[in-house]
Amino acid sequence: MLGLIRRLSRVGLLGINQRNADYILPRNDRAKYPMVDDKLLTKQLAERHGLSVPPLYGMVEIYRQVRDVHKLLEQHEDFVVKPAHGSQGHGIVVVTGRVGTGYRRANGSLLTPEDMGHHISNILSGIYSLGGQPDQALIEYRVQFDPVFEKITYLGVPDVRIIVLLGVPVMAMVRLPTRMSDGKANLHQGALGAGIDMATGRTLTAVWRDRIVEEHPDTGNRVSGVEIPHWGTMLDIAARTYDMTGLGYQGVDLVLDSARGPLILEINARPGLNIQIANRVGLRPRLELAERHLAQLTTVADRVAFARLHFGVDTPAPRTSTKI
Repeated sequence: MLGLIRRLSRVGLLGINQRNADYILPRNDRAKYPMVDDKLLTKQLAERHGLSVPPLYGMVEIYRQVRDVHKLLEQHEDFVVKPAHGSQGHGIVVVTGRVGTGYRRANGSLLTPEDMGHHISNILSGIYSLGGQPDQALIEYRVQFDPVFEKITYLGVPDVRIIVLLGVPVMAMVRLPTRMSDGKANLHQGALGAGIDMATGRTLTAVWRDRIVEEHPDTGNRVSGVEIPHWGTMLDIAARTYDMTGLGYQGVDLVLDSARGPLILEINARPGLNIQIANRVGLRPRLELAERHLAQLTTVADRVAFARLHFGVDTPAPRTSTKI
C-alpha cells in the first residue's frame, strides 16, 4: 500500500490539506452545508429538481411520537430507519421483514418493538448526528439493489460515490457491503470500494481496509469487470446536483434500485479521498483538467461527455502541475 501511495503522489494524489484549501473552502459556501448535512432537506431539494430519491414513509421528530411509531411501521413489511444528520452510516437500521410484532434486520438479527423504540430515541438524542445535536429519525423505502451486484456484496445495498467539481463528474467508485461492515456500504466500517471506469461504468480493482484486492472478501467473486447499468443516467444525475446544491466540490452517493433505477441517497460536502486508492489514480490531474475547460462546459450534457471522454481507463492520464 505504501508503494501505491508513493506512486499516486507522483501522478497527482490529492491530500486532505490540499482538498480543503483548494477545493472545499473556496468552492463550498458553508451556508449551503445544511442542505446536504440534513438528509431530509437533501431529499426535498432533490425532489424539487426532479431527481429521484428513496420515498419517505414518515419521520419521528419528538420523543412522544416514539410511542406511536409502530402504527406507522406496521404499514410496511420492510424499511430503513436513519438519522437525518447522521454520518458514516452510523445509526442506520435496515429492516428486511417482520417476525410477529418484531423486526428482522438485514444481518438476520431481530429487534423487538421496545428495541426499535429505544433506537429511535437514541437517534433523537443525537447519538449518531454530526456534532451530537438533537436529531430526527427518517423512515424510508428500502432499496432493492440491482441484481448486477448480487455476487459482489454481502447483505446490504451497494452505493456509488461520484466526485463532482462544478458540475463535472471526475471520479467514481462503488462501495460494496461486507460482513465486517455489517452490510453497510461505508468504507470506515469495513466496506469494499471498487473504482469505476468513467467512460464505460465498468468496475476496476478495489480497496478494502487499505489493501488493494481483486475479490470480495465474503463472496470470493471478482469485483472487477462488472458493468454498472444506467451508468450514463448516474453521471447525468451527478452533474445535475451542482445546479441543485451550488456546492462546487461534492460527493454524490447514488443507489441503483432494481425497479426504480438510480436514486440519490445523499450528498457529501466533504467527500473522503480513498476513492483515489480504489481507482489507482490521483484526483488532482482530473480536477485541474476540468477547471481548465469549465468555460466550454455550459450544459449538463457537455459535462458528462467531457467526463466520459477524458477520465476513462483507456484515456491518457491528464498532466498534473507540480503544486504540493
